[in-house]
Amino acid sequence: MNTEIIGREDEIKILAQLLESREPELLAIFGRRRVGKTFLIKAYYKPNMIFSCSGQYNGKTEDQLANFSEQLNTWFPKKKTIPPLASWQEAFNRLKECIETIKHKRKKVLFFDELPWLDNHKSGFLSSFSYFWNMYASQREDLVVVICGSAASWIIAKVINSKGGLHNRITKRIRLLPFTLKETEKYLAHRNILLDRYQLLQLYMVTGGVPAYLNAIERGKSAAQNIERICFSKDGALANEFNNLYAALFNTPEKHIQIIQALAKKNKGLTRTELFKTGKILTGGTATLILNELIESGFIERTYPFGKKEKDSLYRLTDEYSLFYLKFIHTQKGNEKGQWLSKQATPAYKSWCGYAFENICLKHVAQIKNALQIGGIQSSASSWLQNGNGDQAGAQIDLLIDRADQCINICEMKFATKPFAIDKKYAAELKNKIMIFREQTATRKTLLLTLITTYGLADTVYKQQVADNELTMEALFG
Repeated sequence: MNTEIIGREDEIKILAQLLESREPELLAIFGRRRVGKTFLIKAYYKPNMIFSCSGQYNGKTEDQLANFSEQLNTWFPKKKTIPPLASWQEAFNRLKECIETIKHKRKKVLFFDELPWLDNHKSGFLSSFSYFWNMYASQREDLVVVICGSAASWIIAKVINSKGGLHNRITKRIRLLPFTLKETEKYLAHRNILLDRYQLLQLYMVTGGVPAYLNAIERGKSAAQNIERICFSKDGALANEFNNLYAALFNTPEKHIQIIQALAKKNKGLTRTELFKTGKILTGGTATLILNELIESGFIERTYPFGKKEKDSLYRLTDEYSLFYLKFIHTQKGNEKGQWLSKQATPAYKSWCGYAFENICLKHVAQIKNALQIGGIQSSASSWLQNGNGDQAGAQIDLLIDRADQCINICEMKFATKPFAIDKKYAAELKNKIMIFREQTATRKTLLLTLITTYGLADTVYKQQVADNELTMEALFG
């Protein structure tokens, strides 16, 4: 296994701090399926790992205990063979006995992967684990205990925000996100896949920078060829990933998928009220829980409106693969070759490109700020929506950067295959949008119209009239 870690600089700093700590440490790492959590922990902590185990998807308690026993025998071969375990309490007692046989004083790492799968109904796992931490591991300054899970909402509810035995016990937490565009470029280059940034952008619009998805990309093929192969061929790595993705994270994923499907139909996002109407989804506490689970798992994002109440916030589908699946893979007919190239001539393709590019920009706000040379200025990012009425047209801004130096960048994001030309009609729309924003918000700050495009702006008279700043896709790779 290649154990070289690409990117992940901030996460590596945390992992290093835990090894240097003179205290017992309990780390919770969570993130969506196939984002590289297990790889990161095993690769970085390999020299210090003394034990690891993983939950088995849909495994019964006796199966999980059998797997735990097998791992004890694997990691501690000099210990007398450990017989089948009757309970989690006994399992952790055996683990303590094994740890006591290790005499070196350097930091020792215990890794519990897919923790939510270990804690199946009435298994007693979580209470036994809590007791193990509170009464043993937390008393040893040479231990780093790492717990991991793809079901981010479970980790947060049951561990990080625990009201029971693990209350306030987590010493560090890492929410592992997919690769940025820059990390995606480095990861593929490490595999000797050298593509220009437009091709990389296209791949990111489908894979979202999820390492396991990027691993399916083959050298010597264009972005379009790779997308055709991994998404539309019969045995493509992402052809049937959608249902597996949600089923592995949520016990009853039907409502989660309903929300994803509803948001996929509305490029500009939906308010909570609109979402429930569109998706025919139950309101109340259950819906709130499902929305939070999708947010924490990285599938949707809640954007807070500039100068408006929280109830006006918009929910957007931000998982690139889910959007692509519902727009194109789910609707394909058969497995004929050339499906992706044929779709690129359709209005649906153009609409998807625009929305996917907007999502990528929203995920790379830090890079946008740096490119605008405002990275050191205190600022906040938000959206803005003004619904139209009989007297006035509506307007929407997907990204505002509100700055402490009395300026606001109003960002417009446009995906194009060549320099984007602002024509007379679009220039008028932009001027009107800025006018409505100033009138409705009564802001006195300087408004700077910022265009973010793939290849920049064509040099037209309208560009000179309206564009204060322009950035290309190069800025997103910063």
